[in-house]
Amino acid sequence: MTPTTAEPATRASTPWALTGLSLTMLLSSLGVSIANVALPTLADSFEATFQQVQWIVLAFLLASTTLIVTVGRLGDLTGRRRLLLLGISVFTAASLVAGLAPALWLLITARAAQGLGAAVMMALTMAFVGDIVPKARTASAMGLLGTTSAIGTALGPSLGGVLIGAFGWRTIFLINLPLGLLTFTLTIKHLPADHSRPAMPARRFDNAGTAALAGTLAAYALAMTVGGDIGGALGFGRSAGVVGLLVVAVAGLATFVRIETRAASPLVRPAAFHDRTLSTSLAMSALVSTVMMATLVVGPFYLARTLGLRAAVVGLVLSVGPLVAALTGVPAGRVADRFGVRRMTVAGLVAIAVGAGALAAMPARLGIVGYLVPIVVMTSGYATFQTANNTAVLTDLPPDQRGVVSGLLNLSRNLGLITGTAVMGALFAATNLHLTFAVAAALIVAALTLAIARPRAIRPLESAAVS
Repeated sequence: MTPTTAEPATRASTPWALTGLSLTMLLSSLGVSIANVALPTLADSFEATFQQVQWIVLAFLLASTTLIVTVGRLGDLTGRRRLLLLGISVFTAASLVAGLAPALWLLITARAAQGLGAAVMMALTMAFVGDIVPKARTASAMGLLGTTSAIGTALGPSLGGVLIGAFGWRTIFLINLPLGLLTFTLTIKHLPADHSRPAMPARRFDNAGTAALAGTLAAYALAMTVGGDIGGALGFGRSAGVVGLLVVAVAGLATFVRIETRAASPLVRPAAFHDRTLSTSLAMSALVSTVMMATLVVGPFYLARTLGLRAAVVGLVLSVGPLVAALTGVPAGRVADRFGVRRMTVAGLVAIAVGAGALAAMPARLGIVGYLVPIVVMTSGYATFQTANNTAVLTDLPPDQRGVVSGLLNLSRNLGLITGTAVMGALFAATNLHLTFAVAAALIVAALTLAIARPRAIRPLESAAVS
């Protein structure tokens, strides 16, 4: 039975329900961004090396990336509301443990649990939009979620710095307690209840596929982050560590595809990627995230070393991008509702390409202004693209497919961010800012080609495609 929601109750609860969903996006994005600023302090507090404390960030990233598709599928099978409540509870409880942790290993473990909670929140929040807002307002709701996510990203470093300076590092985790309790309260009171589904053999959970996908994603994420350090520590050499992990990832992907083609109830059927709307949307999301991550990785080095700015000024300049994305999200959603997601997807990509091209041609003598103007263009385009692209994929999906597809969208974004950190950072280190963003512009042109070729009619996935 396809779950349904009582329309009058849904409409009456929509503003508060959207508030609760927005807070889940805020919590998950804040969890990613707030810890980075604390790493030097944490290294001193625990008398640890940078390689050790960086696992405070990596544990969160690995857990959220490797499990996000799995929890999306679980939400489709068991009910999104109850799983979202569990995710919020896990995130909040893990924040308490992290804030009280007496040892580094416990803090890292708590951060992994936070990442699990964040994976649930990221995967299921977008999937809920179709249950609580009319189809004509889907893009506006997606824009609101994108805005709160960008606010969390922008707020993390500055809020973390203030809290650490005034009250100590533990407060950057304890601040999640009141926010988590508020989010839980709004969710349990205003999101539509899960409807019971008959027990069916086809709805058995795919344990083997889940394990294969998690291992594959973990190997890739490690290769892109600390693969060189692992290879060096084992005596194989830094490049050998990266290559070895990539080989494991490729082998894991092949294993995952083989399992999914044979499973009675697969996590994701390979046939799902035959749907051009989904496959092109995932590819575009990964390409765009790769490029946007370059602004966060390359930007600090360019501003500090090329322009000679102080650390405080660098931080202010870097906050402009997320602030622009936050201000653009809701208007972009309203425009997409009016003019259509296809047009706004293309418009967003054109803006990103123009901004990246401007950075590639920008002379250093233009200073901060020469850097910020293209960044503003890129980030406003990014907010527009994300809103339109997510709406195009999720609007017409049956309710029992939204969780896993939302998980795939978030996964493609995370993989793009991880790839952008490693590849675009390495390219900048080997060349310069101009060549790095020339490559970035070429990647966006590739995404733009996919957007133009994407079918005009957005259709729901066949039930055989995503089971």
